[in-house]
Amino acid sequence: MSPNTAAAASALSARIPGSKSLTNRALLLAAAARGTSGLWAPLVSDDTVAFRRALTAIGISTSTTPSDECWEVTGTGGGPYAPGRVWCADAGTAARFLPPFAATGRGSFVFDGSEQLRARPLGPLTRALTRLGAEVAAGPDGGLPLTVAARGLAGGVVELDSGLSSQYLSGLLMAGPLMTGPLTVDVPRLVSRPYLDMTLALMRRFGADVSEDAGTVTVRPGGYAATDLVIEPDASTASYFFAAAAVTGRTLTVPGLGSSSLQGDLRFARVLELTGAEVEIGLHSTTVTGPAGGRLTGGFTVDMGEISDTFMTLAAIAPLFDGPVTITGIAHARLKESDRIAAVAANLRACGIRVEEGPDRITVHPGTPRPAVVDCHRDHRIAMSFAVLGLGSSVPLTLDDPACVAKTFPEFHTELNRLFPEYQIRLDKEQ
Repeated sequence: MSPNTAAAASALSARIPGSKSLTNRALLLAAAARGTSGLWAPLVSDDTVAFRRALTAIGISTSTTPSDECWEVTGTGGGPYAPGRVWCADAGTAARFLPPFAATGRGSFVFDGSEQLRARPLGPLTRALTRLGAEVAAGPDGGLPLTVAARGLAGGVVELDSGLSSQYLSGLLMAGPLMTGPLTVDVPRLVSRPYLDMTLALMRRFGADVSEDAGTVTVRPGGYAATDLVIEPDASTASYFFAAAAVTGRTLTVPGLGSSSLQGDLRFARVLELTGAEVEIGLHSTTVTGPAGGRLTGGFTVDMGEISDTFMTLAAIAPLFDGPVTITGIAHARLKESDRIAAVAANLRACGIRVEEGPDRITVHPGTPRPAVVDCHRDHRIAMSFAVLGLGSSVPLTLDDPACVAKTFPEFHTELNRLFPEYQIRLDKEQ
């Protein structure tokens, strides 16, 4: 038996839940479609449940199977017609996707969310909606609470700067087929291009007529048709398990996440190749094998602007590399659930690691982490990233908010412990 065959035979198989990005986009498109759509293997987490409940609050009929294998959504065939108050909780996609959808309907809709979500900007989106004729009133700092006095949208031509978040653009485009005329959006700046590609692919899957040419996207009226969809495992969540395999020198496979994936964050596996890990992306699965002993190669610079949700995964394990690593292109990560560059840098310093940061970059130097309390900032990705550092370094890192992982993967700690039993040390300390 060859080494590769032996590794494959002994590979750990990770149970990764469905993609949050796919689940919430599919929920919105199903809500706008004519008929009933079945979303199979959806992510069941704080963010997706908040999104589903927000749809219910504006009159969309949803139902679930007893074990959440499938969520059924009966759409309106257009915009919503049940105005009221909508609680978005911590879900940024709800705050960015639902107001444009509401603007295509009728009545007054008020969107609000947690203090954390209120701090996240909405200005580019609200300005674009206003230019299209929507009546929008934002909160004191230009974000939530947001009121939309809806009377339908006629379409038109608008410029939307998406240099801070691609979610503004995705939200506006998904509302496009519900307008009475074509919508053309000029996009002078765009971060996280793979998320736009995901949005366009799903819109087409639900029957939208959308085209793109030289930085301009055009959506034609016509609405959506109900569609059944199987949700892929979440590639962002998979990054923590790929990283865990790399730092422990083991082989791990994520079934259902392969070369046909709609998710750009699968590219994180290719980033791990720079560290000396072996990566195989097949048609229906992806496998990562870490080097023996888990000692990884550093001494490189990588632009992770298009996969910024995974930059923390790399930065958190970078102290275990044999050379420094610089991650660039991530300025927009300062405007997520937390200022993620600052949060990662501060936590690594608390672990005794040398770190340098700039407006859009972070450099992490090799070092031996020391025991520390990790400030999660109520940010699921901070918690999951530093859990992997604790696993790989065998140093007792204490997460100050281990439960915040429920935003995207409530069973994260349990699954990491199932695959890597030594993580029980970390889990005991966290609880």
